[in-house]
Amino acid sequence: MSRRADPQTAAAPFAPPAGLPSNEENARELATRAAAGDLAATQELLAYVWPTLTRVASGVLGANHADLDDAVQQSMIALVRALPAFRGECHPAGYASRITLRVALRVRKGRKRDESRRESLGHLGPSEHEEPTVSEAALGARRRELLRELLEDLPEEQAEALTLRVVMGWSLEEVARASGAPVNTVRSRVRLAKEALRARIDAQPALAELKVKP
Repeated sequence: MSRRADPQTAAAPFAPPAGLPSNEENARELATRAAAGDLAATQELLAYVWPTLTRVASGVLGANHADLDDAVQQSMIALVRALPAFRGECHPAGYASRITLRVALRVRKGRKRDESRRESLGHLGPSEHEEPTVSEAALGARRRELLRELLEDLPEEQAEALTLRVVMGWSLEEVARASGAPVNTVRSRVRLAKEALRARIDAQPALAELKVKP
C-alpha cells in the first residue's frame, strides 16, 4: 500500500490532527465511498488514517511493544470490516481511532495474561531482588504505564477521550468533532479519566511523584 505524500489542498474548516486529510468533508466523502465498497477509496482512506492508528496503538501499548505492528494491522483490518456501518456521524479519524483503541486494549490484555503466567512460573525458582533507582526517566515511564493500565479499566467513552486528548494531543474541539460528542461532554470525560488516574496514584504512596495536574 502506498501513502500519498500530499493530501488534497482544499481550504479546511479547521486545523485537522496530524495524518488526516486537509478537508473534513473530503475525509467523510472518502470514507463514504470506502464504506460503499470502493477499493481505491479504501486504500486511500487507510493511507490517510495510518499515522493516526499507529499513534493510538503506540499510546496504548508503548512504542517498543512487541505486538505494536500486529495491533496496527489488526486495526486496519477491523476498520475495513467496520466501514459498511460508517454513516458519517463523526470524523473518520475518530471512527478509526475508537476501533484501534479497542484492538490495542485487547492486544495489551492478552500480552499481560501471558506475562502473568510466565511471571508465576518464574517465582517457582530462586530470584534476586534489587531496589530500583528512581530517575526522571523511570518516573515518566511508570506514569505512561499507569495511563495505559488505566485505559483498560475506564469506560469506553472516557478511555477514548483521554487517548485522543492526552496521547494524541488533540484539542477538545478536535476530540468532540471526531467522537461526535459536545465539547463540554468531552471535557467532562477527560476530567473524570484524569481523576481516576490521580486516584490510582494516590492508592500507591510510592508513586507520589507521579501526581497529575487537574
